[in-house]
Amino acid sequence: AAWLEHLFSDAEGTAWPALHDLMRSRGRNLLHNHLALTEDSPDSKQALRLEPDCADNPYFLRAYFSWKLGLPFGFFQCDRGRRNRDPACSGWTTQQQPSGSKRPGRAFHLFLRKLKSAVHSGSARTALDAEVSDLYPVPLTPEALRPGTVFADPYGHTLMLVRRLPQRDGSPGLLMAVDAQPDGTVTIKRFWRGNFLFASEEVIGGPGFKAFRPVVAKGGRYVPMSNAELSSSDEFPRLALDQQRMGPVDFYDAMARVVNPLPMRPEDAYRQLHDALYEQVLTRVKAIANGESWVARNPGKTIAMPKGIAIFQTSGPWEDFSTPARDLRLLIAIEAVVDFPNRVSRIPAAFQLPDGVTPVQMAEKLRNLREQWTGAMHFGYVRSDGSTTQLTLSDLFHRVSALETGYNPNDCPEVRWGAVHGSEEAATCRGRAPRSQQLEMEKYRSWFRDRRRPAWN
Repeated sequence: AAWLEHLFSDAEGTAWPALHDLMRSRGRNLLHNHLALTEDSPDSKQALRLEPDCADNPYFLRAYFSWKLGLPFGFFQCDRGRRNRDPACSGWTTQQQPSGSKRPGRAFHLFLRKLKSAVHSGSARTALDAEVSDLYPVPLTPEALRPGTVFADPYGHTLMLVRRLPQRDGSPGLLMAVDAQPDGTVTIKRFWRGNFLFASEEVIGGPGFKAFRPVVAKGGRYVPMSNAELSSSDEFPRLALDQQRMGPVDFYDAMARVVNPLPMRPEDAYRQLHDALYEQVLTRVKAIANGESWVARNPGKTIAMPKGIAIFQTSGPWEDFSTPARDLRLLIAIEAVVDFPNRVSRIPAAFQLPDGVTPVQMAEKLRNLREQWTGAMHFGYVRSDGSTTQLTLSDLFHRVSALETGYNPNDCPEVRWGAVHGSEEAATCRGRAPRSQQLEMEKYRSWFRDRRRPAWN
């Protein structure tokens, strides 16, 4: 926890092209070249290349730390489950098993290859009461949600907590996490509904906050601790099944009390949501720009689009440069911002209202602030001709319908940002997705319109 917190200190809104770029920072990584193998020196032939996706990222971080300090680490091989069955795991693998190389750096590299080929989003979404699993659910308390805790969302995204800033002197608290994208980018995200999706119905497996099972020595072997041991542990966060019975409202209310245990001024809480949404939009700017770079390097090529729910999870250029999962989270985030004034009206006790101001009056004030803030928050994207167009969050709020089909990297950036057909902004568009792909996206629009991703079959 201490290593992670230092690694990501003062890194809000920061992104790295790959995890190994972060590890090569002497100032951040307290374990930089700790084994004296020049393993974190970019100009060394022994330098590690760490390029996890979101599911791999927590495993890579924990494996790296364990390797540097000579601690045991292992993982199970799990399937993804099905609509009527949670992910199931078997095949325990540890770093202590022979790798095929006597060189420490090479041996660890081979272990990471095994890890990357075995781990996926289902690895973190095992049932909350599963005994054979890499992770186990923890209580939603500040003590349990320490750096290193993993969040598995119900639809396949995975994040790891790295830092908590407590609420003090009227300033809102923050819970920070790190995730990785298919293109290898590692980014810091704050906890809020737009980044951390939670649902417990019609999902496969058990989403929520989980900790890695400690690995202990038994009978000359390294094995993960059992549920019974974790349920009564005084050394590690205890296993708790509270999240199993939670709906989204209960989950987010419980997390609001963790992040901000004292009532907040509604204006401060609402401003924090706008800042989080703005960060989310800026990451989408980078994601679309990455897709445009691929298009520029591959003129005339069309990225194949998978069918059905596979648009959210596949491999190749579509996984690297399309944004359906990111856009679904963005649409949910916009909805959360729009709904917040209503939340103040529904549960005023969670907020610190000024004397004489009713919840209804405060809700109206917040709606006015939303118009003011979203109109002042600008961002730019590069159009097909190389020019830059400036938009505001307010513009984006009026384009949610276009965002429901804005995730295809074969479309020009103007279309992906919802430029109105026939407008000056759209005039520079130089490419559309094939008509067949456009028709497919219309078939899937309801998933985005309803803000609900379907479960895997």
